[in-house]
Amino acid sequence: MDARNSHRPLVPLGSHVPVSGVHDQGEAPRLALLRFLERVQLADLDRTRRWIAEEERREVERQQGEATQPTPPDWLLDCGLNRGAIPVGVHIGACHMVGARAKGADSGTARRALAAGVPECGHCRPDSELGILD
Repeated sequence: MDARNSHRPLVPLGSHVPVSGVHDQGEAPRLALLRFLERVQLADLDRTRRWIAEEERREVERQQGEATQPTPPDWLLDCGLNRGAIPVGVHIGACHMVGARAKGADSGTARRALAAGVPECGHCRPDSELGILD
């Protein structure tokens, strides 16, 4: 196909397109094809609306989950591998360097742990936040 014919429609307006099996006459009038296209597009629109509704439901669930999250503790004690052992580190509650075995603590417990020699985190500096200076 050359560039001169690329802008022409494949089926001229007002013509009939032969489609076997659509009508008894063997031809589908343009209106029948447009009705078919309408049904397909309505089905697509319904599917898109279901996707939107599902995504809105997920967003509501995510927001509800965020709203019901407990507030993180102000201080964390990193407990290490042994449950009964002394903590291996003291952190501020929002510290990104906390291990998976950390548990929440109040400021008094964090102060006592630091006084007992438990190392403070070098990133969040809980000793400075608690007002404990060496």
